[in-house]
Amino acid sequence: MKKNVALTLLGLTLLSSCVSKQQFTDLQAEHKKTKDLLNTATVKLNACLADASAANARVEGLKERLADLKRNNEQLIKNSDGLTELSTKGAENLERSLESLKERDLKINRLQEAVSRKDSVTLALVKSFKKTIGIDDPDIQVNVEKGVVFIEIADKLLFKSGSYNVTSKAKDVLRKVAIVINEKPDFEAMVEGHTDTVPYQKGVLLDNWDLSVKRSTSIIRVLQELGVNSSQLIAAGRSSYVPKVDNDTAANRAVNRRTRVIVLPKIDQFYDMIEQEMKKLSAGE
Repeated sequence: MKKNVALTLLGLTLLSSCVSKQQFTDLQAEHKKTKDLLNTATVKLNACLADASAANARVEGLKERLADLKRNNEQLIKNSDGLTELSTKGAENLERSLESLKERDLKINRLQEAVSRKDSVTLALVKSFKKTIGIDDPDIQVNVEKGVVFIEIADKLLFKSGSYNVTSKAKDVLRKVAIVINEKPDFEAMVEGHTDTVPYQKGVLLDNWDLSVKRSTSIIRVLQELGVNSSQLIAAGRSSYVPKVDNDTAANRAVNRRTRVIVLPKIDQFYDMIEQEMKKLSAGE
């Protein structure tokens, strides 16, 4: 094509001396058009060459991937052959492992059922007490914490300030507490005394530790008089070391002065129940 252009230019040069001005102009226009076509063709050719190079690169990449896939396929076939050679003994071991897992799950379920029964008894106790007490009093609270029933009675319902003598009004409340405890002979009741941080300075008692325990034993004596089995009762004092709120105001100190009756299943009986469940599992029941 370059040779043709050169011949065209030579022809134009030779003709320029013997052609008219108009003809010469037409030939120049034709030459420009031919040159433009040549440039366009050159650009397209370069683009085609670039596309061809990229296509060749992709083909080579696909060839490499195909080779990798073939190698992986061969390896998978080998692995599959190895799996099919699993021995009968190995299959039996696997079956025994599955049976062991099933047995363990069964034990866990049985233990969870034992705990659930304990929780059900606890909730039933709360309903029983709320029904028995029959008092809508903000100074008496009944709730369950971590599977244990707490009956919390404000200090002003039980004792005068700085005293450990139970008031006559308190006996009406404690009589209803005694009814609930008596209905559950397999439960224990721990009477827990709490004080504020004001130091005790009366009588023969040394400090708030003495006062909190003395209040606990005073309530226990009333419960005994009301017919509660002494073997179910536990005396405890916490002094001022387990406050509900900060002891920074008179109102807060009144909140912290309280007695808690903690009603809970006997721990040894609960573990006996779990032990019985484990024996049943061992016997295949």
